[in-house]
Amino acid sequence: MIGRDRELRTVGTALARTMNGQGGAVFIAGDAGVGKSRLLASISEEAYAAGMSLMRGRASTIGPTTPFRPLTEAILYLLRADRIDPAALGPYGPILGRVVPGWGDPAAGHDGESLVVLAEAMLQLTGLTGQSRGCLLTLDDLHNADAETLAVLEYLVDNVDSQPTLVVGGIRERDSTAYTLARTAAQRGRCTLIELDPLNEDELCRMAAASLDVPAEQVPADVMALLWAGSTGNPFMAEEMLRVMLDDEVIVRTGDTWTLAVEPDNATLGLVGPLAGRVANVGAQTREVLSAAATFGTRFPLAVIQLVTGLSDQVLLSLLQDDLASRLVTIDEQTADWYAFHHQLSRDAVLAQLDQSEQARLAGRIADAVDTVHPDHPGEWCEIAARLRLEAGDRVAAGELFAEAGRRALAIGAASSAVSLLERAWELLAEAPQSRAEAFEQLVLALAEAGQVERALAEITGLDQVSGLPPRRRANLHTRLAWAAAVAGRIDEAMRQVEVARVLLGADAPAEDLAPVDVVAAHLALDQTGADRFPDAERMARQAAMVAETVPLPVVACQAWQLLGAIVRHREPDEATRCLERANSLAVRHGLPIWEIHALIRLGNDDALRTADTTRLEQARVKAGAVGAVTARYQAESSIALHLILRGEYAEARSIIDRVLASTGRLKLLETTRYVALLRAVLAAHEGDRDAMAAALGVFEHWGGNLTLHAPRVHGLAGAFCALLDEDRELAHDELARAVSSADSGSSVYYLSGRHGLDVLLRVLSGQAGWPEYEAVAKDPASALRWDRQFTSFAHAVLLGRFGGAADAVAAMDDALALAEPFEMSRHLGLRLVAEAALADGWGDPAAWLREAEGYFHGRDVRAVSAACRALLRKAGAKVPQHRTGADDIPVELRTAGVTVREFEVLGLLVGRLGNQEIAALLHLSPRTVERHVGNLKTKTGLPNRIALGEFAAEFVADTVDP
Repeated sequence: MIGRDRELRTVGTALARTMNGQGGAVFIAGDAGVGKSRLLASISEEAYAAGMSLMRGRASTIGPTTPFRPLTEAILYLLRADRIDPAALGPYGPILGRVVPGWGDPAAGHDGESLVVLAEAMLQLTGLTGQSRGCLLTLDDLHNADAETLAVLEYLVDNVDSQPTLVVGGIRERDSTAYTLARTAAQRGRCTLIELDPLNEDELCRMAAASLDVPAEQVPADVMALLWAGSTGNPFMAEEMLRVMLDDEVIVRTGDTWTLAVEPDNATLGLVGPLAGRVANVGAQTREVLSAAATFGTRFPLAVIQLVTGLSDQVLLSLLQDDLASRLVTIDEQTADWYAFHHQLSRDAVLAQLDQSEQARLAGRIADAVDTVHPDHPGEWCEIAARLRLEAGDRVAAGELFAEAGRRALAIGAASSAVSLLERAWELLAEAPQSRAEAFEQLVLALAEAGQVERALAEITGLDQVSGLPPRRRANLHTRLAWAAAVAGRIDEAMRQVEVARVLLGADAPAEDLAPVDVVAAHLALDQTGADRFPDAERMARQAAMVAETVPLPVVACQAWQLLGAIVRHREPDEATRCLERANSLAVRHGLPIWEIHALIRLGNDDALRTADTTRLEQARVKAGAVGAVTARYQAESSIALHLILRGEYAEARSIIDRVLASTGRLKLLETTRYVALLRAVLAAHEGDRDAMAAALGVFEHWGGNLTLHAPRVHGLAGAFCALLDEDRELAHDELARAVSSADSGSSVYYLSGRHGLDVLLRVLSGQAGWPEYEAVAKDPASALRWDRQFTSFAHAVLLGRFGGAADAVAAMDDALALAEPFEMSRHLGLRLVAEAALADGWGDPAAWLREAEGYFHGRDVRAVSAACRALLRKAGAKVPQHRTGADDIPVELRTAGVTVREFEVLGLLVGRLGNQEIAALLHLSPRTVERHVGNLKTKTGLPNRIALGEFAAEFVADTVDP
């Protein structure tokens, strides 16, 4: 490590910060042989000595772009030393099943998660294994890395500072994507980029002195001149030159002194290309083995090389381990029965001995051997065989292998690698029209999957010039591209692709071919304007659902039934539930866990809206975590947060919202991020915090949220409640009018707009609505949701009380309070609103209702409502509660009954059956005052004597009062 002190100090500082919980990233760039891998090894040794967790991987040097290879190697390296339970990673454990065998269920499929989700899983893993000790992740040869690995790496670089993880990468080629990533990240201040330069002359002299075991001043000047001329400071080349000098006795030692044994000019001739000279000196059999190995790659398997050369195990190993060959190759420490060249330069030296035709012949023979050893070309063998066939000159065979590798990459979510592989296949298959057409089909799908929708749309315009695909296959391609365009927000283009698909299928197309098109078209219809769009969407979805069940096309059927559930929800909740149950049943029957989870989420929402029960939402959250459906898990948690808000459990809702928003924002899950940002606004509104509501709506817009599209939520579930908690009834009416108008215009199918609940109550209270309006809403099936029914029931009680049915009104109020029981805030808001009407119309117990509401809103620091309740109590001539210190300790039942802080203290002392004199002494009161408090307590609780009060007090105050 001579000459690398500055670099070692830089990385040492980063390691120390990492062990203290502040991670980072360092990239080491430099030419071949300059010492990158050696520096990485030194860093790993330092981290190991410090007790850090180690992960080591390198990009493929034997195939074109093996997806995720460095990540897989790094995790497997970790698992050889540490036992990691995937369950400790929650939903991210199964996600890593894409790169770690056995950590995920391939049959579970993927929830459309992007590479960012996999990157977050990697971040979670390094954080888990590095907690309390730090984790070092080294990735070498990143210039050979696939696009997916680099995408994960970029995410780690941007987010690793919050984890006890240090990422260190080695890059050789400065024109590579990896180097661009590192340079750009360094410019943003997200990493340190070390440009590893060759050694200068002084450093090279120190290195030579260390190798020759003499002080630097004793290295002969003519030896140094030769080393500098041949290596220009490249450490690897200098070491190789020194070895050749020693082996060939170009320099000799006499005592403690080294001297040049030949004339300098002759020495220079002998040292040109020391690696090439070493290759030239090996025997014919060894050269044949090394030539086959170099043609295969920097790393090579003994089984394939043995089949090519026809040598026995014993002879092959003896050749590889002889003195000359062992200086070029060595055992591969990471893979059994594989060898590797010491350096890329060693391999280059062997290849330099082969002419083009000989290398092509060897490549063909090695490809044949690969076919024999691995006939199905599993894993990276498909790309290896493709490269070898291409080097052998067989373009069609290479193209078909690249196409197969591309299909496999697309299947595991490596869309960018798939694009690269399929592009090569397209170029090579010009003479095989059918294979070329199939590769083109996969290429368009890969482009769409990789987010390159614009390019996919551009490429598909040339589909008519590609022969070999029947109309049905082409229609399916247009349908899938329509969905990709819709996801990208290109609705008009998506509609155009749907129409092209219909034309290709023709008027007499079988129903099973039209069903996938109809499902996409139905989804797109919801993003259009016009009065017919919901009926059109429902018609297409129903048709697709029935056909898909018959064929069967289970995924299409699940899509269709779940879409139907959303479409009919606002009109017929029971029908919506039946649609969702059907989707869930189909998913279970056909083993589609992702679709089962999505159905469970929707059914869980259904349960919560009808009964306030979130059991199925919790089940969906657990199932999503078990199969690594990260997106679905966050959707389930978002739904749980909504219902926690409705139940008034604000602290727990806030915890979920903050956690989910941080994760989905980092993962760029825009739809969920926008929804959770909107929930944060609803939460603030339900706490009466207008400033926080406005700030949350700003975050919602920042993430691309459309306030017009989400007007029912913004105005009906957020704005209206915030206005009521501000005691601004006029603004609440305006907010609800905007929510209802938006729902009526058909811009949304969202249900909790207030139209079937709160709007009715407020209009009844203001006299704008009476029995006809109430009955119209009450009979509407869409008003069946419990959240809405509590408000219509409150309205029912008001109407009964207003028109002379006091007893019926009280009974209706009891029904309303029973419905509102799960919803703490809205229940107390109902008490406040109805009490005012009951006070005016002379029915019920408005004073008790107001005291209960006042106590709740005072405890929540919602001052406007608390003050309004107190004003109404004064108007009613009722005693207004005094909020002295300790009032919050009084149970709600007693506070509602009007028990004061002092009376509560007296009640607590009655548990011990103390007399008035004893209580007076303890509380510094007069016995007469104590007697008055006892009398008040009997009146307010309805209990007959002190003994009954003492027994009653034991249930309420034993844990809160210290006698």
